[in-house]
Amino acid sequence: MARAFLVVLDSVGIGGAPDADQFFNGNVPDTGANTFGHIVEACLSGAANEGRNGALHIPNLDGLGLGAAALLANDTLPANFPTPNGLWGAATEVSKGKDTPSGHWELAGVPVPWDWHYFPDMTPALPPEITKEITRLSGTDGVLGNCHGSGTEIIDRFGAEHLKSGWPIVYTSADSVLQIAAHEDQFGLDRLLTLCRELAPMLHDKRVGRVIARPFLGDIGGFQRTSNRKDYAIKTPEPTLCDWVSDAGGKVHAVGKIGDIFSMQGIDDVVKGPDADLMSHLVDLTKTVEDGSLTFANFVEFDSIYGHRRDVSGYARALEWFDAELPRVLDNMRSGDLILFTADHGNDPTWVGTDHTRERVPVVGFGVGQKPIGHVAFADVSASIADHLGVPNRGPGKSFL
Repeated sequence: MARAFLVVLDSVGIGGAPDADQFFNGNVPDTGANTFGHIVEACLSGAANEGRNGALHIPNLDGLGLGAAALLANDTLPANFPTPNGLWGAATEVSKGKDTPSGHWELAGVPVPWDWHYFPDMTPALPPEITKEITRLSGTDGVLGNCHGSGTEIIDRFGAEHLKSGWPIVYTSADSVLQIAAHEDQFGLDRLLTLCRELAPMLHDKRVGRVIARPFLGDIGGFQRTSNRKDYAIKTPEPTLCDWVSDAGGKVHAVGKIGDIFSMQGIDDVVKGPDADLMSHLVDLTKTVEDGSLTFANFVEFDSIYGHRRDVSGYARALEWFDAELPRVLDNMRSGDLILFTADHGNDPTWVGTDHTRERVPVVGFGVGQKPIGHVAFADVSASIADHLGVPNRGPGKSFL
């Protein structure tokens, strides 16, 4: 029997989304956003030399076909890429969102069948009934923030007041999400997780995709988010690839925030941590997981640390780090294994604003030889993995194998 590995490089989009003009950062449409392409251009021009130097160096991903996939999506990159030796193509999303659940659900065979609820970019951003419920559940007299903001900026703005008042910091973004930040020691990690867990059903009823607990530590001038983030995501409306594999008797191993995204539906176990630790976990799994299994991984720091913070050099360094680690993964592939690398959306670090960008995503893989697949749908990824594992495809996608 075969094994399958699906690895999401969170936010590593390749531009070219045909409906990018319908998605915005502030008042600016995402038309022309291209996470990978603009990083390549910045590296070539010398605009991404903090902690690194020169052209983007990712020979392993490029060898599989990442550069070729980006050219397929855009045909505008000023760079030469090698002839791919792996599976490569570009995937287009149909779900009306550029967020984590939309991308992951559709990759797993379930396009989002509804319109997400988004909070307006104003202060206060939340309706009074949600704010009232947060204060009731937290036992506080109020909340801080109640606005759009990015995670690190929001704790810098409100962290000191949070320590003084004990009120949770509540914020949102252009995604369908409500995030609550609190100090692990002063507010309490368990208290924060309980607050978010008990609040989540109310938000899910309103079609808000996720409630996210964002714990942090430190003191004034030195606040830092911890790895104890917890996402409380709305459940998928239909069984996903994880359920298909599980129902067929296979094991599903999650790496990173996959367990949170899918509310552990169809998932046997999960490991979490920073991306460096997740890479070690993934390497271990390539050595040990059983035939017939799916390993589903997400590497989030491309998005959370570099994309949202518009850090081009940092994003380039992260891509080069991942590429340098890739042989540790590929060296453990067995005959009959399939590993696919893709993304869930874009987050162009050269773009305006701080939010995700609507883009096509790469699909590159190892295990089936040289195989150009052209333009495919997000849902074709799950259909192809199901085909590879010999389990029924219960979604709308078609196998490209």
